[in-house]
Amino acid sequence: MARAGLTTDKLVTAGAELADEVGFEHVTVSAVARRFDVKVASLYSHLSGSDDLRTRITLLALAEMADRVAAALAGRSGKDALAAAANVYRDYAHEHPGRYVAAQQPLDHETAMASAGPRHAAMTLAILRGYDLPESEQVHAVRLLGSVFHGYVRLELGGAFDHSSPGSDESWPRVLDAIDVTLRNWPPTAA
Repeated sequence: MARAGLTTDKLVTAGAELADEVGFEHVTVSAVARRFDVKVASLYSHLSGSDDLRTRITLLALAEMADRVAAALAGRSGKDALAAAANVYRDYAHEHPGRYVAAQQPLDHETAMASAGPRHAAMTLAILRGYDLPESEQVHAVRLLGSVFHGYVRLELGGAFDHSSPGSDESWPRVLDAIDVTLRNWPPTAA
């Protein structure tokens, strides 16, 4: 029987908080059980194990970021939309480093298609509408944006920019300016 007061949502939220504190790779059902001072077995009526817990944290993080990006994009286009989305990802990563790492985890196809992942792709395509890219080039541009946004943030979180000047806060707007210029001057397709 499930312990009174415990729900799957509470357990996933606790797991997400734990990920932010100690790192996503350290999240287990045992660690979450310790947070609630319960036996691990009492969680199995809510979760099938640590892999299930981590998948649910990934889904939570994807949904949280998608909601934030959608709110940030409202009424924006072009460079304003680009910067708004990029800043959401970066801010979320700094606020929730474990959840951000969770959001980068691979999911099986069915789970991925039912997640907020497709919303992220759709919003990135919406940003690109402000740049009038040919449809045949959009997937390439989506990959570029994802690589820059998430690559920069992962390097920043890992301390890669800590020992050089200027600081990463000064470089970030310049990176976004460069991406804006690139999108406005997208190379023509090869013949």
